[in-house]
Amino acid sequence: MTDPASWPQESASLAEYGEDCVKQWNNVSLRYRMPLRGFFSKRVKDAAEVEDLTQEVFLHLIRRARGGPIEHVEQYVFQVAANTLRDWGRRRRARNQDAHESFDAEMHQPVTDISPERVLLGKEEIKRVNAVLRGLPERTRDVFVLRALEKKKYAEIAVMMGISVRAIEKHMAKALAQLGSVVDKAGEQD
Repeated sequence: MTDPASWPQESASLAEYGEDCVKQWNNVSLRYRMPLRGFFSKRVKDAAEVEDLTQEVFLHLIRRARGGPIEHVEQYVFQVAANTLRDWGRRRRARNQDAHESFDAEMHQPVTDISPERVLLGKEEIKRVNAVLRGLPERTRDVFVLRALEKKKYAEIAVMMGISVRAIEKHMAKALAQLGSVVDKAGEQD
C-alpha cells in the first residue's frame, strides 16, 4: 500500500493506509502533507508557521489515533487543520503578535558614534531656537509653549487666555514662521 495510487481517494479509515501503525502514519503523512501545506499557505504568510501548523495537525492525529481508529480520515484531517488554524489565530490575537516588530540589529542599533562636532551643532541650534522664542511677543510665546510643549488644544488655550481660537491660530502661525526661518537658515549653512 506504499503506492499513492492505491491509497483511498474518498472517506477511509486509518487502517486502509497500511498494515501497521508506522506505515499508516508514513502514508498519511505522504498523502496529506502537501495538501495541508497548501491549505495553510493560503491563510498564513510565514512559511515556518505553515510547517508548524502542518506538524501540529499530524501531532493531533497521532494523539487521537491512540484513542481508537479514525474513520473518514480526509474529513478529519481537514477539520483538525481548520481548528488548528482557528486556535493559532486566537493565540496570535491574544498575544497581539501582529503588532510586534521583529528585531533588526541594523535598524535598532543605538547611535553610539555622535561626534563632538554634532553635539556642538545641536547645542548651537538649541540656542538659536531659544533666542527666537525669547524674542517672540509674550502672548505668542505663551501660545506656542501651551500648544507645542504642554499639548493643549487651541480651544483650551483660547479659554485660558481669554481670546478667540482664531487669535490663538494666528499666534501659533507667527511662532512657527519665526522658528521655521531659523531652521531654514541653519539648513542653508549646512
